[in-house]
Amino acid sequence: MILVRQEIGEVLRDLRQQKGRTLRQVASRASVALGYLSEVERGQKEASSEILASVAEALDVPISMIMREVGDRISVLEGLQTFPDVVPDDLVASVDAELSLR
Repeated sequence: MILVRQEIGEVLRDLRQQKGRTLRQVASRASVALGYLSEVERGQKEASSEILASVAEALDVPISMIMREVGDRISVLEGLQTFPDVVPDDLVASVDAELSLR
């Protein structure tokens, strides 16, 4: 069984390590308890969207990048050989239409 929280944790840990930051540094910068962030990285706790946003900011990465990587990893685990690298045209059109209304 694929657990999204485990994939999120692995992505966060990988990004943190790639940036050369300690768990303590990221937790402090994100204003998250060190133990809680550790449990999130190990896939033991579900992170709220607010926590994910704080950690993404502490890592200087957009949350969309984190979620994209999580989605890509899940696709691989599900056995999908390829996954789209572009946003579907119909989605782009609906977003463009919504933005033009603002």
